[in-house]
Amino acid sequence: MRQYAGNRVGLAVVGAILLALGGYAWLRGQDRFFDLPPGAKVLPAAARKTLAEEPWPLWFVAFALLFLTLLALRWLLLSLGWGRRGTHNGTGTAMLFVGLKGVDGLGRAGVRVAADGLRIGLTCPAAADVGAIVSKLDQDIVGRIRREVRDDECPAVVRLHVRRQVSTRSR
Repeated sequence: MRQYAGNRVGLAVVGAILLALGGYAWLRGQDRFFDLPPGAKVLPAAARKTLAEEPWPLWFVAFALLFLTLLALRWLLLSLGWGRRGTHNGTGTAMLFVGLKGVDGLGRAGVRVAADGLRIGLTCPAAADVGAIVSKLDQDIVGRIRREVRDDECPAVVRLHVRRQVSTRSR
């Protein structure tokens, strides 16, 4: 769940910055910005003159802002769960954890039920015996999850991610 909290915090920070910049721009446009006179300039005279003569930097800034907007929109949609296939199944996830209770350091595990079958995701440490995990999944666990969640003929995709070890060397 830390991943989702990080996404929400990141989106909140980006949103607050954009809201502050938008509020500043609106106040400046309406000549309501606290103690500044209505004719006050935001940019120095040299920068204004350069931008008046060569408008291409403004197009570059507009393109960069559009790109950042699309990137933030993609981030928001992915954090809301769009693009994921199927719905989370708590019973299947619990069965997966019970079947792999002997694996030390098991990180994330989840079962999703999609229209085209089951999607099982599993993360384990590098020190885990991957062969034993795969054989348990193949012989026993996936079949039980299929029977409980859907039926025996339901196709299943299992994704096993092995985390790399963190280096303990000092730099």
